[in-house]
Amino acid sequence: MFHRDFMDYHQDRFEDFSLLIFNNEQLVALLPANKVDNTVYSHQGLTYGGLLLSKTVTFDDVLQSFKALLNYLNTNGITHFQLKLIPKIYHQIPSDEIDYLLFKLKANIIRRDLTCTIDSFNSLKPNSSNRKRGLKKAIKNELKVKEVQDFEGFWNSVLIPNLQEKHQASPVHTLAEISYLKSKFPHHIRQFNVFKNKEVVAGVTIFETQNVAHAQYISANNSKQELGSLDLVFHHLITEVYKEKPYFDFGISNENQGQHINYGLMSWKESFGARSIVHDFYEIETKNVTLLNDIMV
Repeated sequence: MFHRDFMDYHQDRFEDFSLLIFNNEQLVALLPANKVDNTVYSHQGLTYGGLLLSKTVTFDDVLQSFKALLNYLNTNGITHFQLKLIPKIYHQIPSDEIDYLLFKLKANIIRRDLTCTIDSFNSLKPNSSNRKRGLKKAIKNELKVKEVQDFEGFWNSVLIPNLQEKHQASPVHTLAEISYLKSKFPHHIRQFNVFKNKEVVAGVTIFETQNVAHAQYISANNSKQELGSLDLVFHHLITEVYKEKPYFDFGISNENQGQHINYGLMSWKESFGARSIVHDFYEIETKNVTLLNDIMV
């Protein structure tokens, strides 16, 4: 049984096709999704997507849910389903059932990104002389890191000007949108700014889950090399704020739908002790749902 769940956020940009999956009256899975023509996507407005599962589900529950999902899509004229898997570090318990079902469905991997992650319980010490020099500069320049509850200073003074100057782009989230999300998830979206006296010179926006602190936005003004502002804020986040969090995720360094890696960006993240894990995207032909009929013997 399916129910449509229209998300308020991003509703003006996407044709929402989010679904809830029930076993009788019990919710067992949900799919944040949107639709373009005859294809349904793991929601393109979200960094991570996939089929979100209840902790209590068994393999057979996942199998039946996935079959019901694909049958529903197929009977409603959806020929293809593009699914982005949730990276393993975000799992709360072992859960590779969908990986196996993708194998049975002959799904095609269409994109693979690399996200740089620090394993806090098996961490590598930063061995970059640049990181050490940057931290010394920040201390010498008397920079301070503060968690703030609003995003205006970082968005308007640092993030927007920086993206426009370097990439002729804007943040994915407007100031109004990130403020709205913060109001809905006050303990999971956090803003850390670096101050030189009273001026915001850098900042990091964190999206936090049970296991992961994910750096959604990272930006500094043109004085970052001189001041060491980013070295200070990440030293603070990794060694103090999130030292007990299992993983610290810097995000991807890919371009061109995963085909290329920004070498400088990747190397910079690795210099903090981060290493790569994959973020995979698959395409499934919904008619292949019949391939799931012979699994159980």
